[in-house]
Amino acid sequence: MASELARPPLQADERTALIGWLDLQRQILRWKCEGLSDDDAHRSVIPTSPAMTMAGLISHMRWTEHTWLEVLFLGGDEKPNPSFDETHEDADWHTEGRPVSELIAEYDAQCARSNAIVAAASLDDVGRHTGFRSGSANLRGMLIHLIEETGRHAGHADIVRELLDGTKGYY
Repeated sequence: MASELARPPLQADERTALIGWLDLQRQILRWKCEGLSDDDAHRSVIPTSPAMTMAGLISHMRWTEHTWLEVLFLGGDEKPNPSFDETHEDADWHTEGRPVSELIAEYDAQCARSNAIVAAASLDDVGRHTGFRSGSANLRGMLIHLIEETGRHAGHADIVRELLDGTKGYY
């Protein structure tokens, strides 16, 4: 795996730093999928976490972005988001053999939507979804959470990819 990933500027305003670090972690997730076949992207390599596949990671992160920025921040409808499906545990991780390229395209579209939401708001704006405690966080806090969550799952992607084919690399 060769990469042209670059860290955000070392001296940046708060918004640039937050979005820069979030975008870097998003890029790492996509990068870890490069060159994988659909079979490998859906192959489970962790017996105790069978849904943690590269495809599952991408799907989960797509819906995580939707949860935090469209549902909690904007107050949007959670019904289309499988994360809120209480009848199927971890429904947002299950991809039913969908092509990884399709999942990545959906993730990219969600990230673009998330960036547009962030660009149109103040970091001090508070979420609008009153049905969830996390909906009362400000946008700054939500972005910090997304950086943490995306970075954590980028680390999972490091491990899954290495177990799949031995490929390693951070930058």
